[in-house]
Amino acid sequence: MYPLFFKRWVDFVLALTGLVFLAPLIGIIAVLIKASSDGPILYSQKRVGRYFKEFDFYKFRSMVNNADKVGPGVTAGKDSRITPIGAWLRRTKLDELPQLFNVLKGDIALVGPRPELLRYVSCFQSEYTQILTVRPGITDYAAIAFRDEEILLNRYSDVEAAYIKIVLPQKIELYLNYIQNISLWTDLKIVKQTIVTIFRN
Repeated sequence: MYPLFFKRWVDFVLALTGLVFLAPLIGIIAVLIKASSDGPILYSQKRVGRYFKEFDFYKFRSMVNNADKVGPGVTAGKDSRITPIGAWLRRTKLDELPQLFNVLKGDIALVGPRPELLRYVSCFQSEYTQILTVRPGITDYAAIAFRDEEILLNRYSDVEAAYIKIVLPQKIELYLNYIQNISLWTDLKIVKQTIVTIFRN
């Protein structure tokens, strides 16, 4: 099996390198967010990590301030809470750059099942008992397959119910597939597919 301590070392080095290389872009995005809407530059939300330990999950703020208090934990593409700059950040996935800090802290890995809110994890407790034996990640098979998740959820009047009953079970199947086949080669393949998908879109 792919030694998880080696995976952690690789994640740390790559995340640190990425933050140094992307520092100018991160600075520009921070200025744009602050200039375009009221509220903090970063948004943090409690997510469930390895062995069900909760942590603060970082993103660039792409919605109006306190959006989580006036709507569901998942969003559709037409969500009125999304700011104009936020729509661009979400489309390009640049809102997820601050998660490199989560990688440095050891909360998540570069590749692994996406971390979820506790209320969604609680709906699939037995599955997540297996899934959360590894660190969650920034990207994985599910993140690639559901890159346009917000557009998909536009079809449903009850976005949260659709996520729990339709989207999340498919993601869980992909999470379990990743865990059963975890390897350095798998991680490199997923990173490559993620980069290609982002630039293609």
